[in-house]
Amino acid sequence: MVKYSALYSKLQKEIENGTLKPGAQLPSEKELMEQYDLSRDTVRKSLSLLVTNNYIHKVKGKGSFVLEMNRFDFPVAGLISFKEMAERTSMRNHSTEVISLALQEHTTFPAAAGKDREIKDIWEVVRVRTISGRRMILDKDYFYKEVVPDLPMDVCKASIYDYLENTLSIKIGMAKKEIVMEKATEEDKRLLDLMDYDMVAVVNSLVYLENGKLFQFTQSRHCPDKFRFVDVAKRHKP
Repeated sequence: MVKYSALYSKLQKEIENGTLKPGAQLPSEKELMEQYDLSRDTVRKSLSLLVTNNYIHKVKGKGSFVLEMNRFDFPVAGLISFKEMAERTSMRNHSTEVISLALQEHTTFPAAAGKDREIKDIWEVVRVRTISGRRMILDKDYFYKEVVPDLPMDVCKASIYDYLENTLSIKIGMAKKEIVMEKATEEDKRLLDLMDYDMVAVVNSLVYLENGKLFQFTQSRHCPDKFRFVDVAKRHKP
């Protein structure tokens, strides 16, 4: 086995078996050269391969760090809250930070909502979801005040859908979704731990009540390396 492959395989195995844990910093290039009697070029080839295969990420001026290997399945067809997704996937060490909560008067949903932009009073909630110490999702939620008269801060920190359904007795029906890849904005870079990625996976959702009335627009912006968007497709014979 060529030298760079041998070092790659050793570090790969240590990451996969948990010897090197997510967030751990690898030894410097110089330390790896001395420890394994390798040239700088060989060490760099090994690290580059680890980066390519999403085992580590490099931070300029700081070094190489182990990535969390797990990806989270995000259901495309279902209408599910972050809290429900966390419970279904046995997600550990997750938290929500409310960046802002405000009532915007006489406004519309953002442009991403397309033609559904009636002028109304709208609650705007911006939240960051942290999983295993990494800020992975930026959620922006917009609710018509005529449907959601009050939206307390403690609800935003917990589960808005639980509050809507079990406290306000709101009957949520369906959502129209689109998934796109977008270049990361300055806000994304400030609020998410994107590592070296300059793109985010964006899920735009228009959410309707059981009676067909639109009441919510949501935009979820995800670190692109941590989520798989999944669905179950059935074939219907013509």
